Amino acid sequence: MAVLDWLLDSDPALRWQVLRDLTGAPPAEAEAERARITQEGWGARLLALRGSDGLWAGGACFPADFRGDSSTGQPWTSTYPTLLLLLRELGVDPDAPIVRETTELVKQNCRWEHAGQPFFDGEVEPCINGRTVGLGAYYGVEVGGIVERLLGEQLPDGGWNCEAEYGSVRSSFHTTICVLEGFVDYERATGSAMTVAARQRGEEYLLQRRLMRKLSTGEVIEPSWLCFSYPTWWHYDVLRALDFFRVAGTRDPRLSEAIEVVRSKRQDDGRWLLEDTHRGDVHFTMEDGDGTPSRWNTLRALRVLDWHNNSQ
Repeated sequence: MAVLDWLLDSDPALRWQVLRDLTGAPPAEAEAERARITQEGWGARLLALRGSDGLWAGGACFPADFRGDSSTGQPWTSTYPTLLLLLRELGVDPDAPIVRETTELVKQNCRWEHAGQPFFDGEVEPCINGRTVGLGAYYGVEVGGIVERLLGEQLPDGGWNCEAEYGSVRSSFHTTICVLEGFVDYERATGSAMTVAARQRGEEYLLQRRLMRKLSTGEVIEPSWLCFSYPTWWHYDVLRALDFFRVAGTRDPRLSEAIEVVRSKRQDDGRWLLEDTHRGDVHFTMEDGDGTPSRWNTLRALRVLDWHNNSQ
């Protein structure tokens, strides 16, 4: 089976992105497929798990019954990670009636565990706040207050770190990518230029390090960043970073090494594998486990490579 046929033999959430990004299908065809996300497959399953109050698992970042034990991994079943999955991964239409209803319920009922802040006001960690900016932008909720907070928290080296409140002055790749994704979503949704300069400084932080290397020694910082997980949740890897640069439209020769990492992972049959799945409870799995062909990683890798090749 050809790779594109294999990708299309899947869930509407994946098919519509393949149609949009890889096949050159008419936009109306991709949008018709996208409209099915709330009615069937993964999107419908996630929406069916939502509580009547608009929350998943009764909590914002963590399930209501979570007692702080992450020994088996972080749980990914609460409202925040579920909305991210619907947003960034499945691409649900934010104007679908059930999605609009959910957005309103989250605005009314969801509070962060940190100090009871309303969901779209954000909390204190830049990694969470960066992605909440992206959620607000996508679902049409005002999040300018979080944006202003993040602009004031950018570190001198150009990135962000959730440990800054404890004295860290060195940025984190994990935190920085979360903020950068939020900023580019905000710019695209609102037309605002208020984040552009800060985003470009954050991009430079990653580019100076070739998306993976220490400035001091040139060593790869974390070998796991060369493995492609799905979903990524808050974790950084080079495929996630490249997909961000694709969305931002930032082209730079310093991306070339990371591009070669992606190319090197392509299997003889043209597919990419699932690697290094992040531990923790999920609503359900969408792929067959580490070491098996991954439709999501294959889609993401192919569109990154297509974007890079078209920039040459």
